[in-house]
Amino acid sequence: MVTWIERFGPGTDPDDGTLRVAVKDAIDVAGTVTTAGCAAVRDLAVPAVADAACLAGVRAAGARIVGKTNLTELCLSPVGDNALFGTPVNPLAPDRIPGGSSSGSAVAVATAEADLALGTDTGGSVRIPAACCGVVGLKTTWGRIPTDGVWPLARSLDTVGPLARDVAGVVTGMRLLEPAWTVAPAAARTVGRLRIDGVDPAYERAVDAALDVAGFSVRAVRLDGWNATHAAFDTIVISEFWQAHHALLDADGMSPLANGALRAGSAVSVEQLAEARSVQRAWRAELASALAEVDLLALPTLVAPPPLSTDFAGFPLTALTAPVNLAGLPAIALPIPAPPPIPVPGAVVPPGAVVPPGAVVPPGAAVFTSAAVPPSLQLVGPAFAEDLLCATALVVESRLRWSAPVGSSPLGDRG
Repeated sequence: MVTWIERFGPGTDPDDGTLRVAVKDAIDVAGTVTTAGCAAVRDLAVPAVADAACLAGVRAAGARIVGKTNLTELCLSPVGDNALFGTPVNPLAPDRIPGGSSSGSAVAVATAEADLALGTDTGGSVRIPAACCGVVGLKTTWGRIPTDGVWPLARSLDTVGPLARDVAGVVTGMRLLEPAWTVAPAAARTVGRLRIDGVDPAYERAVDAALDVAGFSVRAVRLDGWNATHAAFDTIVISEFWQAHHALLDADGMSPLANGALRAGSAVSVEQLAEARSVQRAWRAELASALAEVDLLALPTLVAPPPLSTDFAGFPLTALTAPVNLAGLPAIALPIPAPPPIPVPGAVVPPGAVVPPGAVVPPGAAVFTSAAVPPSLQLVGPAFAEDLLCATALVVESRLRWSAPVGSSPLGDRG
């Protein structure tokens, strides 16, 4: 049960055509308790009287919600650990963190226990576990998907988004969240390449190789306000966390981490919050200006491979994701193979060969080496450009011959 906080009966046969949807236990499902991964919340909660608003399309499509997935306490940590319910095991690298806070959602789809999952993303909580577990995750534009019935971390930053084993699965998930939504008819043509200090050079090479193979026109982009976003993001999150949940301070079952976050939020002054909002406004304007010159921005999702589950302190998990949340923009994270140190032109893969972590490569296809956990490409778009992000990610996935793990469901055939 480490992946799940609650399962709803036996899993649906993945071959019977019924979509199996996992829901992060920060999202209300009628008749069940929403724990937010926290003992204090669980012990005080009553079953939800209605689904969260974002589940309306799931119900209308006849998809089956197969359970509530594990998460980090109160959606706070990007690590994916949970002392109360246990830590979901990263299926690609059991010694590495699964990423959070939507850890169970990523693991559920990576292990084919669900066809797609819904998570929340306030500072990277969909994209980080997607990157750690080798799946695809989409952070939606702030305000696009209703968050009524969703446990709030920071209301002005919280979003709901889908995770799946491939881009087609995320497309299906987006259609469940917004039934009238469609993929753009064409992918991006010009991609702005963003480079941030402190990223593993191998990850930068992987992103460059993926963009090159996909055939995009790539232009270097510089964002001078990037470094100032982190303090502003932290200030807004802890302030809004305190505003929403101050009654939980020192409640039975609250961890030192959660209590510490509440106390930090209580100490944020009006002036500090105003300064953070000022940085946020300037940052949004800077990103809008950059995205007026290119279609999308590209950078890694993580700065390096996921850290060991026994040694993650100090790893900057949100370094490349939280600035996107501060701007309220959409972003997609998808696995890409790491390029070999020395190119091998014309390399041929024997029929049926599998390149870790489960990507089947056709005979004669271009070969890329891959670590246990592949690098993850993050594409960032203008507000409400989820259609363009998915169209572009589909091209990247296709050009790289990157497929979902063996045994996954053909979500692309399900609309």
